Amino acid sequence: MLTTLKELLQVAYRSNYAIPAFNIHTYEDAVAIIKGAEEMKSPVILMASPSAIKHLGVEIAAFMMNELAKKTFVPVVSHLDHARELDIIFRAMKAGFTSVMYDGSDLSFEQNVRNTQIVVKVARSLGISVEAEIGRVGKSEDGEEISQILTEPAVAKEFFQNTEVDALAIAVGTAHAMQKQEAQINFERIQQIQNVVDVPLVLHGSSGVTDEDLKKISRMNFGKINIGTVLKTVYVKKIREILSSNPQLKDQLTLLNAASKAITETVIHKIELLGSSGKI
Repeated sequence: MLTTLKELLQVAYRSNYAIPAFNIHTYEDAVAIIKGAEEMKSPVILMASPSAIKHLGVEIAAFMMNELAKKTFVPVVSHLDHARELDIIFRAMKAGFTSVMYDGSDLSFEQNVRNTQIVVKVARSLGISVEAEIGRVGKSEDGEEISQILTEPAVAKEFFQNTEVDALAIAVGTAHAMQKQEAQINFERIQQIQNVVDVPLVLHGSSGVTDEDLKKISRMNFGKINIGTVLKTVYVKKIREILSSNPQLKDQLTLLNAASKAITETVIHKIELLGSSGKI
């Protein structure tokens, strides 16, 4: 069932749970994510990151996610993640994405606001949800070193007042592409932002967050939690295990489908932590 980000988050962030948002790169991992959501009866967000768009293309990514959404009983959002170029965002809207994230976190505050306002204006006319980021999460999606800028509460308030986005990604101690759960979450900063901004918050880089902290965060107005690196890790690890135990295997579909079970198991675990099980 295809839906929008706004529709899911407006309920979740006021109800002490968060919607899991999983990065997809192939048809097989997208299917595996849906299977986990179906088993847990949880809404889910499928996200196409810049690397996924580079691999699949905007139109194929949208078609794949939307077709999977139409064939399942759980609510599914097709979301464009970390788009920095307006033309890519507009192509995604035309292709059928129900949600887009404009990432102007590397721009000045003023330029970030101006570009986000443009995206919001176009998206609203089409019934598409918009996420934006204020502050900057450490590291790029692929692990490239970039400096973290923690989100300032007053700046978050001003940004939201000027853009009225449907979801606001903030930087509170996580980093993209973390292989270990070593993120130091600034819970005091989260509370300060909550006190001044009435909008579903988004956490990027959650693969580096401990299970205990993830549970706590999901009950603090974080309507959307992004999950990516851990899926890559368990998928590739499972492929290695399968090939090691069966070096004569020559059928790629058998390999990919078997490895996808690790993704489904991880999805189920994350849904349990975020409290979205049964929320359909």
